[in-house]
Amino acid sequence: MMFRSIPVGCGTYLPSQVITNDYFSTFMETSSEWIASRTGILERRFASESETTSDMAVSAAEEALKNASIAALDVDAIIVATTTPDNIFPSVATIVQHRLGAKKAFAFDVQAVCSGFIYALSVADNMIRCGQAKTILVIGAESMSRILDRQDRTTAVLFGDGAGALVLQATNAATNRGILSTHLFSDGSYKELLYVDGGPGQEKQEGVLKMCGREIFKLAVERLGQAVMTALEANQLTSADIDWFIPHQANIRIINSVSEHFHLPREKVVITVHKHGNTSAASIPLALYDAVSDGRVKENDLIIFEAMGGGLTWGSALIRW
Repeated sequence: MMFRSIPVGCGTYLPSQVITNDYFSTFMETSSEWIASRTGILERRFASESETTSDMAVSAAEEALKNASIAALDVDAIIVATTTPDNIFPSVATIVQHRLGAKKAFAFDVQAVCSGFIYALSVADNMIRCGQAKTILVIGAESMSRILDRQDRTTAVLFGDGAGALVLQATNAATNRGILSTHLFSDGSYKELLYVDGGPGQEKQEGVLKMCGREIFKLAVERLGQAVMTALEANQLTSADIDWFIPHQANIRIINSVSEHFHLPREKVVITVHKHGNTSAASIPLALYDAVSDGRVKENDLIIFEAMGGGLTWGSALIRW
């Protein structure tokens, strides 16, 4: 029998510490207006010193399972997308598995930076399609504030922390709901445009995020447009068929450029960058939760996700909710 992955519940977690744009103007040459005009960001959340990526992932997962009316013991697999794990190892996913009491689940992390949630979603979908698992918890969780250079105004103002989770279940492939397709891409030749300048294989053990913003902007608009078009063509659809565009929340100008290219009206675009900043792999599930919880996303709505992150990695996913 062929299976399809359908979403049955989502959840999120945001740290309580709200960081407004004014915070940065107290120690660097910038202003709230400057940040907002170039990024669309007004505020973001930073995790407390005692708060870890796994803490946030567990909270988001618990809410997603509750909303799906699924017990942790019924979960077959947990996939966490993160670039900011608690430790080099073990994986965040195994920590989440233990704390949830999901004793039957296997667990692992996926590292594709801002594209991580789409990568994790693709892995989960393929596992369900081939019958390897029936219920999978997919989580995007990040503590980006831990890898920022607080003196670099080109990057420090962009990122925030948080987590989002989505529960997928197997259903008969004859249904028209669920994940229709996922599309993944990467190009390692662009590594130097977005990276962290440290790690176990480097002389500098702990690093901070480095980005060539102008070049990343140009590539993002081009590559994300490619990813969206690939998803539409694979399913013989046009942008007019899309009910909701839920992009990675990196920068309002990138979001606007891609949506305008596909003639997607603003009322069909889910935007949370103003209140979350760029939360990397947590970005899409956080935005999805907003649109589901306030009633915008309804059953049978057609949704397209897209994201691009360091690597470079990028991708898209098309879902019938």
